[in-house]
Amino acid sequence: MKKKILISTGGTGGHVVPAKIFFEHLINDFEVFISSDERGVKFLNLEKEKVKIINTPKIKNNLFLLPYNFFLIIFLTLKSFFFIRKNNIDILISTGGYMSLPICIAAKILNLKIYLYEPNMVIGRANIFFMSLCKKIFCYSDKIRNFPKRYLDKIIVISPLLRKSFYSIKFNDKKIFDEVKLLIIGGSQGAKFFDQEINEVILNLSKKYKLKIYQQSSRENYKNLENFYNSNNIVYKLFDYSESISEFMSDSNLCITRAGASTLSELTFLNVPYLAIPYPFAKDNHQYENALFYKNKNCCWILDQKNITSDILSNKLTQIIENKGDYLEKQKNMKNFSYQNNWNRINEKIIQTINEN
Repeated sequence: MKKKILISTGGTGGHVVPAKIFFEHLINDFEVFISSDERGVKFLNLEKEKVKIINTPKIKNNLFLLPYNFFLIIFLTLKSFFFIRKNNIDILISTGGYMSLPICIAAKILNLKIYLYEPNMVIGRANIFFMSLCKKIFCYSDKIRNFPKRYLDKIIVISPLLRKSFYSIKFNDKKIFDEVKLLIIGGSQGAKFFDQEINEVILNLSKKYKLKIYQQSSRENYKNLENFYNSNNIVYKLFDYSESISEFMSDSNLCITRAGASTLSELTFLNVPYLAIPYPFAKDNHQYENALFYKNKNCCWILDQKNITSDILSNKLTQIIENKGDYLEKQKNMKNFSYQNNWNRINEKIIQTINEN
């Protein structure tokens, strides 16, 4: 009989997309379920992935709400406890975030094997909280900021998790010399900074280069962007987070992006050089640390949003486009970094780790 695994996730795409990837890696060898809060459900296939909704709201730091939060966690922990026991779950994998709190507590009470996942270069607070309870934690590096030294032996280093479809895409060998195909990515929550502040920069570039824009945006802002691009005769394609981003990545030769772990690993794997503008309010500044990880391998450029003006961003992009040697060096370093990222190799490592006693 197959062992049963529950993958706990929720919130943003940064948590849910890796949960879906774990599901695909494990589904042939185990019976797999996913639990999510209501925010994460929009990224999931409720039937295929056997989703259980356990809606853990964000706990606010408010003294008056402390009794409510306490009883809410108890209620959700009991709900998780009965779900785990009813379905005879053997193993829990948590992709992090506060929404994992009740399930991890219930899993520990039931003495399940717990595995954590940390894609960022700064360990998340939920993962720190459960570090003593877990068996292993899957990471992309063993040099993670704030990681407790006494638990370093729990790290299992794997190549960045990518959706299986990425492995069938031809590696990007497009150069930036003939046409600038610029991809703009704001992440699963969108990026108002990109929607509102980048138009002048695009307009400046369109006067210098043959330009095509792929821009991820919220549906609410589509009309404004359509009006801008149409009125300035700029070739463009708009898409939201629900659409497959791989086709846009594979046809681009330069990207402006936030610095979520999944997005950076995907761009690096497809050899699309990118200018990272980390979200400045991310917890523990983890987006900057993610971008710095790749910058130290000379795979990308970084700009601090707090210091950006349209002139600074325009000049930086012009410098990137004109300095062909640096651009090609970034592509070469991306290839060297990603050459071992193989679906089967990751699959074997995950399953081997979980099957260890």
